[in-house]
Amino acid sequence: MVHQEVLTLRTQRPGLLECTELVEKVVVRSGIKTGLAHVFCRHTSASLVIMENADPSARCDLEAWMDRLVPAKDILFTHTSEGPDDMPSHIKMALTRTSETIPVGEGGRLLLGTWQGIFLWEHRFTPHTRCLVVTVTGE
Repeated sequence: MVHQEVLTLRTQRPGLLECTELVEKVVVRSGIKTGLAHVFCRHTSASLVIMENADPSARCDLEAWMDRLVPAKDILFTHTSEGPDDMPSHIKMALTRTSETIPVGEGGRLLLGTWQGIFLWEHRFTPHTRCLVVTVTGE
């Protein structure tokens, strides 16, 4: 069996937006009890990560580290047609991931670890509408 849905999320600013519950709901609607859930981000300036979802300071530290690694307004960037956060957002996306695959089991649940969550990582400064394609396969 294969089940696919597109989730639409609205971001307000750069940062990690947890979407675990939304993906879980797609898995439940799929009716699949054992298989894989694949989540794909359809953008080049946002990405996906599986990250700790219990202590927000872990996410803040990750975001701060990435901002130090890839600062906005770097004068060496030439791809700036959409603003100073344009090229940095593409680099941040390339350094992370555009998709995650999570096992489904235990009667149709995401088999994430105790402290794991699925996050859309917005890299742009302004609000955006982001689409995630969730494909659940199995039986």
